[in-house]
Amino acid sequence: MPVASYATTTVSAPTIMVLGDSLSAAYGIEQRAGWVHLLQQRLAERGYRYQVVNASISGETTRGGLARLAQALKTHNPAIVIVELGANDGLRGLLLGEMQANLDAIITQSRRRNAQVLLVGMHLPPNYGPSYTRKFHQVYVDLAARHRIPLVPFLLEGVATDVTLMQQDGLHPAAAAQAKVLNNVWTHLQGMLRK
Repeated sequence: MPVASYATTTVSAPTIMVLGDSLSAAYGIEQRAGWVHLLQQRLAERGYRYQVVNASISGETTRGGLARLAQALKTHNPAIVIVELGANDGLRGLLLGEMQANLDAIITQSRRRNAQVLLVGMHLPPNYGPSYTRKFHQVYVDLAARHRIPLVPFLLEGVATDVTLMQQDGLHPAAAAQAKVLNNVWTHLQGMLRK
């Protein structure tokens, strides 16, 4: 499993693990420009002693993330797990019931290992139809409410509709957008952190 660690702190520092897909794996840009790398920098700048591990893989689905989760939890023993998965399920038109069950299991297993969980929501492009796109996003809302965990409503808020902030494929944020993506996460992550 390719994992990037951005630790600049001691070994005893608690770990934040990002379990995601290409949106967190810095697809199409340099790793150091991605929002996960920028997160490590912000934590250090603001006096938070955490190390960040990026367990994200481009093309990952919720099924793949769940399959990798047990080993990742054992290896990194994270204090916080940021779950950023589901976009590829939606883009491939996979069954939303399976996606929800996979995310539910990811959250449950992470919490059993005493990790806090931050769920990151996504929206699909409108060409997937209003019914499917609405039900897709509702999966995140329902899971966050059920587990009583914080939810980032939309990772690409303020980014996805701005062509200047997106790569040519129209799906992945450009390097210039990564600080804004981080801000979308930080708003909900900050309350989970301990100094």
